[in-house]
Amino acid sequence: MQLEVLRAEEEWQRAGAYSVRIQGMNRQHHIPLRDEFDEHDCDGTRYIVLLDDGYPVATCRFYELSETTVMLGRVVVLPEYRGQQLGIKVMREAEKWIKALNYKTIHIESRIEAQVFYEKLGFRLLAEKIIKSGSFDCLDMEKSV
Repeated sequence: MQLEVLRAEEEWQRAGAYSVRIQGMNRQHHIPLRDEFDEHDCDGTRYIVLLDDGYPVATCRFYELSETTVMLGRVVVLPEYRGQQLGIKVMREAEKWIKALNYKTIHIESRIEAQVFYEKLGFRLLAEKIIKSGSFDCLDMEKSV
């Protein structure tokens, strides 16, 4: 595997993030494109894309909630690449970028089944209340950077 990390800010680079999300969420979970792509997929939103020999295989995005806080989400690894720590790699890269941009807090709406994954990365549960995010049941989590 020949991995490259891309801080995608240009449209052609964001296309890699969109490709992973279409394959990993839209097709796999039958999520309509209108639900997968929302008002936060726009200029100002930042994306991390992992490329394997130029092919996009993992991604996440973040955008500003306040001067000190970002919302991180849409963490997706293609099914055939799962189990290789790429979710951790994409999250660590996002955290580095977030810290470099001087944000202090990362907020995430974690799917219930991903809660342990985010806890291992240092996120803490804010409340036991389940939130609906599209078709998924999620929990509010947060981390200081």
